[in-house]
Parts: sequence; C-alpha cells; structure tokens
Amino acid sequence: MSEPAARRPRRTARREAGPAAPAPEPQQEPVPTPVAAEPAEPTVERETETVATESAPVTETAAPEARGQRSRRGGRGRQSGRGRGEQARSAPAVTPEAAAQDRLSLPPKLPKQGLRVFALGGIGEIGRNMTVFEYGGKLLIVDCGVLFPEDQQPGVDLILPDFRPIEDRIDDVAAVVLTHGHEDHIGAVPFLLRLRPDIPVVGSKFTLALVAAKCREHRLHPRLLEVTEGERTEHGPFECEYFAVNHSIPDALAVAIRTPAGTVLHTGDIKLDQLPLDGRLTDLAGFSRLGDEGVDLFLVDSTNAEVPGFVTPEREIGGVLDTVIGKARNRVIVASFASHVHRIQQVVDVAQKYGRRVCFVGRSMVRNMQIAQDLGYLSVPDGIVVDLDQAATLPGDKLVLISTGSQGEPLSALSRMARGEHRQIHIRADDLVVLASSLIPGNENSVFTVVNGLARLGATVITQQNAKVHVSGHASAGELLYLYNAVRPTNAMPVHGEWRHLRANAALAVATGVPEERVVLAEDGVVVDLVDGIASIVGRVPVGHVYVDGLSVGDVGESTLSDRLVLGEGGFIAITVAVDETTGKAVSPPEVSGRGFSDDPTALAEAAELVEAELLRLAGEGVTDTHRIAQAVRRIVGRWVADTYRRRPMIVPTVIGV
Repeated sequence: MSEPAARRPRRTARREAGPAAPAPEPQQEPVPTPVAAEPAEPTVERETETVATESAPVTETAAPEARGQRSRRGGRGRQSGRGRGEQARSAPAVTPEAAAQDRLSLPPKLPKQGLRVFALGGIGEIGRNMTVFEYGGKLLIVDCGVLFPEDQQPGVDLILPDFRPIEDRIDDVAAVVLTHGHEDHIGAVPFLLRLRPDIPVVGSKFTLALVAAKCREHRLHPRLLEVTEGERTEHGPFECEYFAVNHSIPDALAVAIRTPAGTVLHTGDIKLDQLPLDGRLTDLAGFSRLGDEGVDLFLVDSTNAEVPGFVTPEREIGGVLDTVIGKARNRVIVASFASHVHRIQQVVDVAQKYGRRVCFVGRSMVRNMQIAQDLGYLSVPDGIVVDLDQAATLPGDKLVLISTGSQGEPLSALSRMARGEHRQIHIRADDLVVLASSLIPGNENSVFTVVNGLARLGATVITQQNAKVHVSGHASAGELLYLYNAVRPTNAMPVHGEWRHLRANAALAVATGVPEERVVLAEDGVVVDLVDGIASIVGRVPVGHVYVDGLSVGDVGESTLSDRLVLGEGGFIAITVAVDETTGKAVSPPEVSGRGFSDDPTALAEAAELVEAELLRLAGEGVTDTHRIAQAVRRIVGRWVADTYRRRPMIVPTVIGV
C-alpha cells in the first residue's frame, strides 16, 4: 500500500525577505483574551425613505473652530473633495500603524508580475466592503456594499465606497464578484453600475436574485453570471474558484483568485457552523487543498476575531424560539434581519407547530422572503402565510408577525409600531416581541428607544440579553485558527473589521505560524502589492466616504454634516440688516430671529440692541462694506450668545445695501 501524501508545509516567500516596505507590524503579544460573549452582527437590513431638502446658504457658526470635529466618520462629498486627511478618526489616539499609513504617498507603478490589492471600504470599519485587485492592467472587484449612517451623519441615507481611484479606469474592470447578499456587500452595486452598466456581476443564485431586485429599483439591467461552489470562471487575467462558506444568509461564497503573481483566497463573511440548517458546510477540505497548492495572500474576516471559542450553531436557536413562542398566549412579533432566511425558517417551523399563521411585515422582509421561497431557500407550508389584512382578522394566539426593524431603524416596521404610527399594527398589552438579532455597535440608542416604546405600550420584549435568540454569522477566534491552519498562507491580510478586530486577527495569524512581517494591516485606501510571493504596503490612494442623501450622491460632505449637527445642537439665529450703501448707516432697525434656539420670544431682544449699537459704531468709523458689517454683527452676537447661554448656534447675518 502506498504511503499517504504528506501535507504541504506552510509556503515560504520566493525571494529573500528584505525590509517589508512600510508594512505595519501586527501586535506582538500572544493571542488576546477577549471578554465579549457574542459579537454584534455587522449587517443591517433597512427600509429607507428619501426626503427632499432645500439647500442652505453659506453660513457661519458661533464657534467655527468646532467644525470638522463632530463626525465620527468623516470624508467629503464628491464635489467638495475627499482626501484621507478629511476622514475623522473614531478616537483621538491613533495607533502607530494608522499613523504610518496616514503618511503614505501615492503608490508607484505596479511591477509587471505583481498583484495589487486595495480596499475602497470595509477595512478599519464594519460595512461598505469593497476590495479591488489589479493585475496586467485589469481590475477585479470583490463585493461592493454600503454603510448605514450614525447619529453624527444626520439626513444621510447611505454611505458608499469611494469609487474615485477606479473611476478613470472603469473600462478596465473585468468583473465584480459578490461573496453574499448582505447590504454591506451588495448595496452599492447599482451605484457602481451607473458608471458602467455592462460590468459582469458574478455571484450565487440567491445573491444575484437580491442584486437583480435592487437593480430593478434603480432601473438597471445588470449582466449577471451565476456560479456555485466548486466552479471556476475567468475574467481577464483572473481565474476565480468558488468555495461554500457558512454565514447568516444562504449561498455565501469564498473566492480564490489565481493570477501569474500568485493565489489569493478571500473568505468573505464566514463562520464554521458544523450543523448548518441547509447542510452546507464551510469547505474546509477545499481550503486545505488550496493550501497544499499554496496560498500567497489570505484575506480573512475579522469581525469576531476578539471573541474566544466557537460560534453557537444556528440550529440551537430553534429550541429557544420553540420555548418562547410555545409559551406565548397571544400575538408574537419576531424582528429579524430581512435576509436571515435560516432564522426565519425556524420561526416559520415553530409557528406551524403551534398552529399559528405567519405574516411578513416590512418592504424588504416581504421582498426577500418571496425571493427565498421562489428559489427554494425558504420552505413555507401552503396556507400558512397571510397578508396584513388577513392577519388583522385572526386571534392573537393564531398569529406570528415577522418584521424588519431589529436595529431600531426609524422607518422600519417595528419602530413605527413602537411609536404607535404603524397604520395596520397596533401594539397591545399582551403582545410578545422577540428581537432575534444582535445589538450592532452604534445602534444601541435606537434599539433601546424601540424596546422602551414597546414596553411603554405594554408588550413583553425578549432580546439576546435575556434569551439565546441570536447567534453570530462570523467566525470566532477558535474558528479563525482552524482557517489559518487549513490554508497555511504565506501572507495574511485581515479584512472586514475595525482596527481592534484587525489587530486581534493579526495576532491569530502569527499564533498559527504566519511570520509577523508577513501579516499586513492595511486600512481603506492603503495599497498592498504581492510581488515574488511577498506582500507589502507600497502607498495609498485617497479615499473617503460618499454620502447618499435623497437622490443626491456625493453632494453632501463633512462641512454640510457639521452644519447640520450645529443646527441640531444649538439652533439657528438669523440677523437681517439694511444699510445705506453710501454711509453704512442702518436704514431700519435690525431684525433678529431664531429657530430651535429658545421658546422665549424675548430671548434675542438684547442681541437686537447689541446689533443696533454695533451698526452705529461701524457707521461712525465709515465702514460701508457689507461683508465687514456682516462679520462684525456675527461676532458680536456670537460673543453675547456664548456669554449669556453657553451655546453655539448657527448665526447667519444678512446685510443688504440700499
């Protein structure tokens, strides 16, 4: 009998490793001991509504030095410039790696046999994932997602990746490969296709069905290429092979990208559920085979790298839902991500067991579940699903509502229920509401507002904090160690996470034998070249955030958001003055009014007197320039507001020469 084939050892670089360019080193301490139990899910399904707004005039505030310090995620709109220096940090302390990357210049020309990798979103943040690969003058894009705004971005609907680095080369894009159908991986595809509608979009059946539905809303007709695990496709110089992976959505894929410069494996979002509801395991055997061939660069999901151990199997949620819904004596409302087909399948199964009908609530929930049923990913017995009109006629103990809004999105169905604003569903004192999702960082206030609103109306609310009604869709530290040991890469590049997640993932790579100098931490815009088997940082391209506000894309920038925050926090004071163009004297008393400043109608009376006195002083000095008069009026009112109220409203003086 022949000897079994020996496993291929970890691949080494094909040339002597000199200095690893300015690549930042990962943390050198052992694998950190995390404290979190279950992490937050990074994907949010939202229902948004566009609101038309009027453009405001150029204004000044009482404290202009505060501008640019408000937003946790900076960046400027497309028309106002978006350099890296414009992206505000989420914390004042900057790591040495981040500081070094901020000093990088534009990258040099890509070597002839080199592979270039850079992210336009998704590294250093959770959301808007988009990674670009370049070889031989052609580009391959993996994922193209959106990020949802925080409280510090008022009025913004979506945040897109910054397409600037590839806009002038859009004809060089060979394809867009999508790992799965979550919004933070596909949400920006229609905006990219506006630049070039015929870019091939590659993905699994369920992913492409969601993309097609999204593109129909944008009146686009994309070129879709469906693939399954085990298949290979070629796009210019890129050969792609696809592997099945577990995640919190059906049909997720990892992609191996082969070029003459080397082989890259991109996991997408991944976990190692050993008892998946659909029987579709993450293809560790395929990863190991690829590792035997040699993986030059491994891009790995970092979202749960700080969390020890292994993620609880999704299957275990079914028993908890059975207990919770089985004990309910009246109506049950389950809030979940609108794409979490496996979670919703378990809710449907439990509802059927206890003789309850199911009603899907929320535009994205209805759309996605219909797609899932049509494609066979969601099994729903005949007659169990009812619409809202039918649901209104059923007794409470015969109904389960499955709704959007698990993250407290203001326009979602659950949020409108909590505020008593839903047209067809009114919360009753005997309702049971289950939030079958995690609490995403940044959404805490919104979620607790919804929970409190539901509780105020008398509903009983169950969350992940008091029952095991959610498990994560991302691999924890123990699972990531399995991935590294199966793939045995030459170089590793943590992706999909904030800096703390990236550093924790880097430590795991080092712990499994990847040399520290071969672990690359590269945030959005940082360019990594793979040359002769060695990955190193060579520069950076300018990237920022592109804001979608209503129908406008890129017109809102950091200065506009700062003005909106000032208006929301301090209100607005308008000063209108008419002066003689020749003498500079006021021809009528100044008008001082405020909005959002005070309910007291006399609050600004003293300010009007100060403005009148200032106008007399300026006229006495012979000042006739309306701009100088406006500046002086703004300063005097700004000082008075600061001294009297300790506030920083927006102050807009208008001086009219007559």
